[in-house]
Amino acid sequence: MERYEFGAAVRHLRESTAPETVGLQGGNRRVRGLRREELGELAGMSADYVRRLEQGRSHPSAGVVNAIARALRAGRADYERLCALAGYAAADGQVPSELGPGATRLLERFSDTPMFVSDAAMNLIAVNSAFLALDHWDLPGGRWDWNVAWRSFCLPVDGFKQSDTDATDHESILAAQLKSAFLRYPNDALLAELVDDIRTRSRLFDTLWREPRPVLAYESSAAFIHPEGDPVTLVGNLLAIPGDDLAALMLTAAPGSADEARLTEVVNAAPGPAVVLLDRPGPG
Repeated sequence: MERYEFGAAVRHLRESTAPETVGLQGGNRRVRGLRREELGELAGMSADYVRRLEQGRSHPSAGVVNAIARALRAGRADYERLCALAGYAAADGQVPSELGPGATRLLERFSDTPMFVSDAAMNLIAVNSAFLALDHWDLPGGRWDWNVAWRSFCLPVDGFKQSDTDATDHESILAAQLKSAFLRYPNDALLAELVDDIRTRSRLFDTLWREPRPVLAYESSAAFIHPEGDPVTLVGNLLAIPGDDLAALMLTAAPGSADEARLTEVVNAAPGPAVVLLDRPGPG
């Protein structure tokens, strides 16, 4: 099955790559992206071998995976996925934590919507002032203060309250995200240490690690308890940021609701920069 998935991933990347981005002429073409012959020439292999890879009839070596990724100028997330599907660890195997331009634009353009950007290990990398305006995230001075999974399972944030149903969804999402990161970055020692620490401290997380729950939707609702006024109920939606292997969480209120009015009041009372970089330890 992995061979077919690897082949499908290569074909998708080949057909999604504009010739101009890899130094080839574009012009009028009958096919999308690159031809197999062009990928083969760029990667140093025959077009027939590219065809066999895409059809799942051959298993690539680690060198072949790297050559294809370089030829297609694949982003970090696509490279990691090709390695995982082929059964190899990536070259350095470290969780990336650079705030790319796409994530930066999200924070800048939704400055009135509470939002954070996290890496694959659920470490917060950056937030906007609207997120800080909620004033719910305390910093007890621990090593994993800015890790969403660790805080949720080991030292829950006091200003964050969920129903049993939403808590179940939230826990399932976090466990699934960390398990996926652990499989993609097996050589990241800090990620392994983080997972081991959460499994040791939280029996619930250890159970979810061994017996994952299915994730039906990457969203959940919570009441954010503001120290100055009534709580505001928001829905968090987790969005993938392709290429950088990051994720953004957007917190929104129901349109026309009292929570929406309260959120606007809270955000307007605490203006600040659109992007706030966080200095925190963690994988990557």
